[in-house]
Amino acid sequence: MNIPPSINTIIRQQPYPLLFATISGSHLYGFPSPDSDYDLRGVHILPVQEVVGLETRNETIEVSEVRESLEIDLVTHDVKKFFLMLLKKNGYVLEQLYSPLILITSPEYDELKIIAKSCITRHHSYHYIGFAATQWKLFEKEHTYRIKPLLYVYRVLLTGIYLMQTGVVESNLIKLNEVFNLPYIPDLIAQKLTGTERSILSDISDINVDFHQREYESLHNNLQEAYQSSPLPEAPSANAALDNLLIRLRARSYEL
Repeated sequence: MNIPPSINTIIRQQPYPLLFATISGSHLYGFPSPDSDYDLRGVHILPVQEVVGLETRNETIEVSEVRESLEIDLVTHDVKKFFLMLLKKNGYVLEQLYSPLILITSPEYDELKIIAKSCITRHHSYHYIGFAATQWKLFEKEHTYRIKPLLYVYRVLLTGIYLMQTGVVESNLIKLNEVFNLPYIPDLIAQKLTGTERSILSDISDINVDFHQREYESLHNNLQEAYQSSPLPEAPSANAALDNLLIRLRARSYEL
């Protein structure tokens, strides 16, 4: 994808070195509307001087602003905080780490992607089950039936099932549907791509909504079954490797 210049500008203006920065959100998932904002996610490296005191500052940096008519939402975490999040059943950080829409990279970023494979467990399924339930409630809210939360429902459930089956993080709904072949997904994506962030279903009817509810419940059950049969481990085994990488990154910041 073409990266707008204002995105590269805001990345260059960050106060700390970045281990990596990627694009998340609708652009990663494969269904950005013309008015979608850009969700930038990454990891910064605090210098030793800022982490050895009684209080660690700037563990998370958030920037939300409009540049050249683009809404940009940037969130970066300090490397230690991000590593601790990786050791939990947190699908968000996995998707940010493995996003193919890369803005900033480094040799340690490539190393981290290898290490993080040992952070993926069967229990990441809970993240996707909970996320899907939240998005389904948003879809049903006030009977507005917006396309975005419905697409999120399908995206997160298919991501979760695929992760349980393969151990691979795939966040793009278009690519996921090449595997699952759900016939209604292309039309939903087309509606989102040509509409706005708050677009509603083009065909709202009790029959149509009931259909999507049945699909949601079916895929929810499929994800639970995938969890039960998943070959993924019960717990992460990357603690020592992450600790080693963190020490090396901190040491380098001290030298700088």
